[in-house]
Amino acid sequence: MCARPRMSAAKLVEQLGYVQIDTLAVVQRSHHLTMWARLPRYQPKILDDLQAKERKIFEYWTHAMSYVPMADYRYYLPRMRNFKKPTHKWVLAKLDPCKQYLKPVLQRIREEGPLGAKDFEKPKGKNGSWWDWKPAKMALEFLVWRGDLMVAYRQNFHKRYDLTERVLPAGTDTRMPSPQEVGQFIVRRAIKSMGVMSEPDLCAYLQPGNARDSDFHAVDRKTLLTVLRQLVEAEEIIPVQIEPDPKRTYYVQRAGLTRPKGKKKEKQLFLLSPFDNLIIQRERCRRIFGFDYALECYVPALKRKVGYFVMPILWDNQLVGRLDPKADRKTGTLHILNLVLEPGFKDLDAFLPALAKKLCDFSEFNGCQQVDIVKTQPKKITPILKRLLRSG
Repeated sequence: MCARPRMSAAKLVEQLGYVQIDTLAVVQRSHHLTMWARLPRYQPKILDDLQAKERKIFEYWTHAMSYVPMADYRYYLPRMRNFKKPTHKWVLAKLDPCKQYLKPVLQRIREEGPLGAKDFEKPKGKNGSWWDWKPAKMALEFLVWRGDLMVAYRQNFHKRYDLTERVLPAGTDTRMPSPQEVGQFIVRRAIKSMGVMSEPDLCAYLQPGNARDSDFHAVDRKTLLTVLRQLVEAEEIIPVQIEPDPKRTYYVQRAGLTRPKGKKKEKQLFLLSPFDNLIIQRERCRRIFGFDYALECYVPALKRKVGYFVMPILWDNQLVGRLDPKADRKTGTLHILNLVLEPGFKDLDAFLPALAKKLCDFSEFNGCQQVDIVKTQPKKITPILKRLLRSG
C-alpha cells in the first residue's frame, strides 16, 4: 500500500519537472497541495521521504526554490557554476555580507555533519561568538546555490544542510552539460510538463523571469529557441494554434496529438495551490484559461478582493472560481472564509456536490474534521453547500 503512492509521487515530480516550495502554512504547504491535487492518497511524509531517504528529489532553483528530480541534477550544474563566479549586482549584493562565512560554515559541516541555520545562532547570554546568524544563514543558502552543499532533509520544515558529496546518490551523472544539452533538456521538460506551450511559456519554464536573476539562468533565450526550431524540424514537436489564443503559435509533442480512446471521463474538480504548475505562469493562465489570478497574501487586507491564500478551482478543463481557506487545527475546522465563482458560471447542479466532496477530502488532508462555510459569492450557494456537507 505505501510503496505505490510513493512511486507515483516520484513519477509526478518527474512529469512536472519541479514542485515549487513555499513557506505559507494557513493550510498544508504549497508543495504538498500540488502533490495532493493530483494524488488523492498523497501524504506529506511521502515527499519528505523522497528527499531524505530515497534521494529521488533535491532542492534547487527553477523559477523559485523547488523540489526537482535527482535524475536532472547535471542540468543544474551550469547554474551552480555561475554562482562560483557571480557577475550580477543582485547576486553580488547577497554574497558580500556572507563571503567571509563560506569557508568556516563549510568546514563546520564537514566536521560535524548535517547542520541547520539555528546551529549558527549566537548562544544566549554569551558574547564574543563570531557567528552572526543572518550572514551565516545566507552563507548556507549560497553554498547550496553553488553546489557545495545540499539540503539533506528537513526537520519540522527547517533545512538540514550537508556536503553535496554525502547527499548525492552514488552513480549520479555529474558531467557538465553543454548549452545545447541544457536547451534540449529544458525544451523537452517544458513541453512534457505543460502539454501545450508558446515561446514565452518555454522561456519562463525553470528559469526566473526577472532580469536581475541572470546568474540563475542555465541557458539563454536564443539557445532555447534554436533548440525548439530544431525539434520542430525533426517533427518531435508540432506547431499548433489553440482556440483561446488563435493568433499565437503553440507547440505540442507529436504524441500529444493522438486523440484519447474510450468514453469521455466524468468532470473532475481540483483545488490548486497558488504556486501550482498549471497556474504559476500568470500571463499564460490568462491567455489559455481566461483566468486573471493573483495571490493576495502580499496585498493589504482592506484591498484584497477574495482573501489571503486564494486557491483556484479547476472544474473539468476550466478555472471556475477561487476560495480562501484556513485550517484551524485546534478546533479541527477548515474555514472557507470566502468562495467566489467566476461570472457566468452556471453548472451548479453537478459542480456543488463535487465541491462539497472535495472540501471534505481537503479538510481531512489538513487534519480537520469539519468544514465551515463563512461566505460565498453568489450568496445563494451557501445554504446548498452547507446542506451537502451535512449530508456527506
